[in-house]
Amino acid sequence: MVDAVSSLTHFKQPLLKTPFHERARELSQVDSFIPWAGYTTVDVFTTADQEYFAIRNATTLFDLTPMVKYRITGVDAESYLNRLVTRDIGKLKQDRVMYCVWCNDAGHIIDDGTVFRLGRQEFRLCTAQRQIDWLLESAVGFDVELSEVTEQIAALAVQGPTSCATLKAFGLQGIELIKPFETRHFTVEGMNIMASRTGFTGDLGYELWMDPQHAEQIWDRLMQAGNSRGIRAIGSQALNIARIEAGFLSPNVDFVSSEHTIRLGRDRSPLELGLSWLVDFNKGHFNGRRALLQEQRRGLARQLVGLDIDGNKPAVNSLLYLDKAGNREIGSVTSAIWSPTCKRNIALAMVEAPYFRLGTSLWTEIYLNRELVWERRMVQARVVEKPFFAPARRRATPPADC
Repeated sequence: MVDAVSSLTHFKQPLLKTPFHERARELSQVDSFIPWAGYTTVDVFTTADQEYFAIRNATTLFDLTPMVKYRITGVDAESYLNRLVTRDIGKLKQDRVMYCVWCNDAGHIIDDGTVFRLGRQEFRLCTAQRQIDWLLESAVGFDVELSEVTEQIAALAVQGPTSCATLKAFGLQGIELIKPFETRHFTVEGMNIMASRTGFTGDLGYELWMDPQHAEQIWDRLMQAGNSRGIRAIGSQALNIARIEAGFLSPNVDFVSSEHTIRLGRDRSPLELGLSWLVDFNKGHFNGRRALLQEQRRGLARQLVGLDIDGNKPAVNSLLYLDKAGNREIGSVTSAIWSPTCKRNIALAMVEAPYFRLGTSLWTEIYLNRELVWERRMVQARVVEKPFFAPARRRATPPADC
């Protein structure tokens, strides 16, 4: 039942607050909050640089509660998901997680996310954007029940090289035995926690899923357990730097959902986004299969690639050219940063065929604002492999006890 008072006053503060909001507000030094899936979340607590280096050298906490979560149950739950996504859900064992994408009939991506198998006929689908309309339309003919459970589950991403040691000190005994994309259930002082070895940083890390009523107590205990290991709360700016180094895609940045595009030719297929490894043509029919097979046969017109760019000025929103004079436009940058760990100027970019092949040289058009005066530079770049940063500790089981 919806609280009558809150429903009448919600228009005054339309964004929801996560169960960790008060703890985040206490630590915020710059009062920088942004909306995410109907919630207000921290963009940066102190500086993005400080928070980024905590990801790569210590333990970090990121409020993952706004991640949209769907519960999918029923005798046809597996068959339904297998029709929905491009990977073979039949291969997903209980207490395992699988990264997936799903497409429309034209083979263009609607969204990406993670699928958790919680039981033989129970799954959880997590995605950054709300997708209930498409999920319900796709469920026609299947004996399944779908419900959004976002507000019923609080979540924290615990990431960084000392994250495992922090979680052991917190009380999750045996956490070091969880392999990548596995889950395990724990009980600490009567609080039930599901831990998954997943994350968006490309580093060693875990995600904790819990009852919202225990959120603040778990936050406080984690801060205490990680005090000697440099634990720090981080916002989305620092996370964005880490995910680009890891070569991870961000919706509405590196691609736009085909459900939201207005202009023709702006939607993308998983093959164009370099996600062909997520498409299993051998599992039987799924949404977009025919279109993706046709695209595979005729060859790609464009592809998302990694770029290594000369200099140290990020090529944010830059156009790409075949020559220095800028006579032939061949693509554009979707994400770009100076990588503090790799000491490289890196980017993700959509490039036309045949120029997306590894080793191809091209030119980026970078604009710099120098005291309110804009400067234009043409800088050389090369198509390189992704990810840009992939430490061995990310997959080590057990991880080093830092």
